Amino acid sequence: MYKRLIPLATSFMLAIASGAVLASEDDFSQPIKIGSNTQFIDGKNKTALYKEDVLITQGSLVIKADEVEVIATDGSGREIFIARGKPASYSQSLEDGTPVSAKANEIRYEVVNRTISLAGSAELQQDTSKVQGDKITFDMITEQLLATGGAGKNGEGRVTTVFTPETIRKTSSKKDNKDNE
Repeated sequence: MYKRLIPLATSFMLAIASGAVLASEDDFSQPIKIGSNTQFIDGKNKTALYKEDVLITQGSLVIKADEVEVIATDGSGREIFIARGKPASYSQSLEDGTPVSAKANEIRYEVVNRTISLAGSAELQQDTSKVQGDKITFDMITEQLLATGGAGKNGEGRVTTVFTPETIRKTSSKKDNKDNE
């Protein structure tokens, strides 16, 4: 039974990865903007801490968190952003307009590697398909996604992937259109 799901899961993960690469090419050429209620910058150690209602934007890429630590010790363009929250969230529009969103207790955005790593109650969603686990790492260059479960009983520590068939999406869209009329 599980062998039949492997090609389906692989297709889903490749679909997520290939779409995000298209969005990121334009987004990564945009400046990174950070807004918060408070900030602390340590110029000597090349670190910064932003707290309270933090918002990071870069093109269509948006990260929201309670606090964000920025590590810039490797120089400009090689920053690491560590967003923490209950949960912190990430969203981005793909080139075709499809939204991708994620949430976790911690989101690590590595600019130079073009990776988003989610830790703690991690969830990544594209269209109507969703991956959940303790940790999810998404590499936009190699188009690979790795999700791992944590220690847990009764299936709590497992990775879960939910696929919504196209017929359900179409039926749901028709219903939404009727509701809007």
